[in-house]
Amino acid sequence: MLWNDRITGGWGWRLSLGLAGIPALLLTVGALLVVDSPNSLIERGRLDEGKAVLRKIRGTDKIEPEFLELVEASRIAKEVKHPFRNLLKRRNRPQLVIAVALQIFQQFTGINAIMFYAPVLFNTLGFGNDASLYSAVITGAVNVLSTVVSIYSVDKVGRRVLLLEAGVQMFISQVIIAIILAFKVKDHSDDLHKGFAILVVVLICTFVSAFAWSWGPLGWLIPSETFPLETRSAGQSVTVSVNLLFTFVIAQAFLSMLCHFKYGIFLFFSGWVVIMSIFTLFLIPETKNIPIEEMTERVWKQHWFWKRFMDDDEVAAVTNGDIAKKNGHANGFDPTSRL
Repeated sequence: MLWNDRITGGWGWRLSLGLAGIPALLLTVGALLVVDSPNSLIERGRLDEGKAVLRKIRGTDKIEPEFLELVEASRIAKEVKHPFRNLLKRRNRPQLVIAVALQIFQQFTGINAIMFYAPVLFNTLGFGNDASLYSAVITGAVNVLSTVVSIYSVDKVGRRVLLLEAGVQMFISQVIIAIILAFKVKDHSDDLHKGFAILVVVLICTFVSAFAWSWGPLGWLIPSETFPLETRSAGQSVTVSVNLLFTFVIAQAFLSMLCHFKYGIFLFFSGWVVIMSIFTLFLIPETKNIPIEEMTERVWKQHWFWKRFMDDDEVAAVTNGDIAKKNGHANGFDPTSRL
C-alpha cells in the first residue's frame, strides 16, 4: 500500500498484507448467504427445495409448468453420457461459438493490459511512484463500482445494450488516448503535461468503467445462461479454459507490443473493440429474462443467423421422445422397457 514506506517500526507490510484479507472475508460471508439455484437443487434430487426457491424467485405460486420443465431438463441432462461430444453437435454450435468469442474478445478489449501494467503506464505519463499507485487504486475502485452498475442494470436494459454502449465508450477512450500519446509523448520523453496526464487518467477510468459493466461480467454471464443443461458443465469448462489461455497470451505479449506499437497499442485494441461490437450487433441475441430451458425456442430459433443450426427434425425427435416418456410414466409404463 501507499503508506507502507511511511510507517515506521517495520510493520507497514503486515498492515498491507492484513488488509488484503478483507475482500476474502467478504467473499466468505457472501458465499454463506448465496442460495442454491432451482436447477442445482433439482439436479441433486431436492425437488421440494427447488420448487420453494423457484416460488420465491418468481414471487408467485403459479410456477408448476416452469418447475416441470426444469425437472424434465434435468432428467435429459442426466442421460447425456458424453457432454463434450454433445457440445460439438450442430444444435450446440451457436452457444459454443458465442462463448469462445466472448472470452477472446474480453481479453482483446485491452483491459488486462491496462490493469496489469497501470503503474507502468501512469509512470510513463509523468506521475511519481505514489501517484501511479494511487491511479491503480482509482481504476480498481472504478472497476468495482461499475460492476455494481451492471448488476442492477443488466436485467433492465439488457445484455446487448450494455455491450454495444460499452463498445462505443471504450473505442472513443482508446482513440483519444492514442492521439494524446502520439502528439504529446516522444521517444525520449516520459513526461506529459499535467493537464493531458489527468485527461489520460480520466479516459482510462472511462474505459475501465465501460468494461466493468459490459464485457467484464457479461463475458461470464451470457455463456452461463445460454448453454443447455446437458452441455452446461462442458461448455463452462471450455469457456474458462479459453479465457485463461488468452489472458496468458495478452499478458506475455503486452510489453513487446507496447515497445513496438507505442501509442499504437491503444489503436490496436480499439480496432478489436470495433470487431467485437459488430459481432455483438449481428450475432449475440438478447437473453434477458429468458429461462435456460426456453432458449432454443425463444432465442436460437428466432435469430436470423443461428436458427439455421437448429435442426427441426432432431429437435422434434427429442421432443416426441420426451412426450412419449412423460405419457408412459404418467400411466405407470416406461415406453423403453420393451427395448
